[in-house]
Amino acid sequence: MNKFLFLLACGLFMQGLTKAQTDPTIKRDTTITYNDDKYSVFTNRFFDNWYVTGGAGFQVYFGDHNKQMKFSEKLTPNYEINIGKWFTPGVGVRLGVNGFKIKGVTQNGAHSTGERYDGKPWEGYWLYNKEFNYYHLHGDVLFNLSNILAGYKENRFYTISPYVGLGWMVSTDEPIEREISANLGVFNTFRLSNAIDLTLDVRGGMVNDRFDGEIGGRRNEGILSTHIGVAYKFNKRKWEKSSTTIISYDEAILQNLRDKVAQLAADNDALRKQLQEAGDKTITEIKVEQRILAAPILVTFPINSSNVSNEARVNLGFFAKTIREGNSDIVYKVTGYADKGTGTPTINDRLSKARAEAIYQVLVREFGVSPSQLEISHEGGVENMYYNDPRLSRAVITIAK
Repeated sequence: MNKFLFLLACGLFMQGLTKAQTDPTIKRDTTITYNDDKYSVFTNRFFDNWYVTGGAGFQVYFGDHNKQMKFSEKLTPNYEINIGKWFTPGVGVRLGVNGFKIKGVTQNGAHSTGERYDGKPWEGYWLYNKEFNYYHLHGDVLFNLSNILAGYKENRFYTISPYVGLGWMVSTDEPIEREISANLGVFNTFRLSNAIDLTLDVRGGMVNDRFDGEIGGRRNEGILSTHIGVAYKFNKRKWEKSSTTIISYDEAILQNLRDKVAQLAADNDALRKQLQEAGDKTITEIKVEQRILAAPILVTFPINSSNVSNEARVNLGFFAKTIREGNSDIVYKVTGYADKGTGTPTINDRLSKARAEAIYQVLVREFGVSPSQLEISHEGGVENMYYNDPRLSRAVITIAK
């Protein structure tokens, strides 16, 4: 009789726990909270945010004697082709080439067309028209002031990006010259669609005085160009806002599990009373251990950060309350992770450890969880753990051992 009642109580207890674990109504809630800070975004991978530009316009070369010419006489057509990448919404680089033809006047005959220029009235001072082809290879660093000062906005119509750079300018007609150039300019874009922008590029360059084949009274000569064109942006084009992802269980579901355990304990007491009423002096005490577990929780972090957001602290507070009200012998493992696709192994190892320690400190210092119930570990950089989303790998998972 005693053995039968004992087995019956154990069976009821295991049935209750099994039903609680397999009940399809017990579901996890996944909450993604996006950061409203317009200056905070995720850094994309290397092959994202590339673009190409092409355009045409006009240029003016400022040589030793070109001031004798009318402005319209110095104008020549020019082209511009670039390929570039934005590393953040505010900072990017590009490589490009521009050039075509330069016009001016010469006294020593360099690049002369043989036609006398009639800009000087007095005898003995003759200038000749000159013309030569060239190309200009250059690399620039761009600073998108619109995103730096006003924050990132995906659908912004106009952006302004000053830039600085160095180049290599080559004249392809005799006498051939090759000179380093210093460049300064402004790159303006007007959004036409997600992939295409209208562009206006104004560039000023400085090169050595001898580039046009004639050395005069100045150390450097300049070139000013303006191009209108289009830019095509390759996928991925936009920047994602930082977010906090929290996976947790509803408090009502946890309370339902507690009620079932309490009911099993009451059933145990009823069975024991039945044995006493039957007059059996040998009573086998049946104990049902009340083992309340806090559901696993996942807290994500912005890229290259171990700071715990206020939203995450709220959920950690609920998590800590369940730990404190449960069995004090249960130990929870706090494991830190980093996104393998971003950062070096050394950085990811340090970052995953810092994230785990940050969650540990919040649970112990802010919400009173006993250190004896927590165990810290870290895994460094890992592949995408959930939904093929790297953001869910920049995380800490806390779960009962």
